[in-house]
Amino acid sequence: MVGIAEPAAAAAAEDPMLPRRGRVRARKRELDGVVTLEIVPEAEFSAASAGQFNMLGLPGIGEIPISLSSDPAQGDGLVHTVRAVGPVSAALSRLTPGDTVWLRGPFGVGWPLAELAGRDVVVVSGGLGLAPLRPVLHRLLAERTRYGQIVLLHGARSPTEILYRREIAAWRRRLDIDIAITLDHAGADWRGHVGVVTHLIPQAAFDPHHATALVCGPEVMMRFAIAALGAAGLAASAIFLSLERNMQCAIGLCGHCQFGPFFVCRDGPVFRYDKVAPWLSVKEI
Repeated sequence: MVGIAEPAAAAAAEDPMLPRRGRVRARKRELDGVVTLEIVPEAEFSAASAGQFNMLGLPGIGEIPISLSSDPAQGDGLVHTVRAVGPVSAALSRLTPGDTVWLRGPFGVGWPLAELAGRDVVVVSGGLGLAPLRPVLHRLLAERTRYGQIVLLHGARSPTEILYRREIAAWRRRLDIDIAITLDHAGADWRGHVGVVTHLIPQAAFDPHHATALVCGPEVMMRFAIAALGAAGLAASAIFLSLERNMQCAIGLCGHCQFGPFFVCRDGPVFRYDKVAPWLSVKEI
């Protein structure tokens, strides 16, 4: 990917294609190859909603979309959890406090928080898919009395790959959220569930007729989660997914993330399942 240029701050504030400078305030290692960066924009940056994403970039290397992982109501920093899987993400993961990063955003459609009031909420995540859902969980727990049952079902490959382990432990201590973790592979010292995360759905305590599910993870996992949620009684209109498909411009111009009649960067990344169901079943879209 062509590296980004360094723009004038005034122009960047008006043009969504031009990035603005930010500084890394904190860096936390989460897992092998996964870090969480707290970034403070040097200029005013639009408020984001849970589920939106920013474009993060470095001059001469390129930029990539990264979901926001911060609580939208807390602090002046932007929190992004990054896995080093390519040249841009690897370079971002090596940043340390004080380093410069370039930002564009926020972009896209977030999770339907306004529609969740009074309903049970089932959060289903796999691997790094918990990162885009972390802001939702913060909001649900901050306004706990507005919701019915809150259920978090999370799947990881192994005990050492459970994202936000300490935060999950703190949520468990609240006793007002049901949390189940399952692993693909575990040793004799693991006393929890083993298997795919979708196997947890039939055991979860929620009213399918008054529940909304929020799902994020590898696409194959989301397909099976949709089937399991449907078998549990949830309507297709009560299931929301976060899709990330080759987003590059972030404003629906380049066409790389076209998904049927939609552009994931502009019309998503969060979609109601019944709106995108016909295209999720078509190979190679």
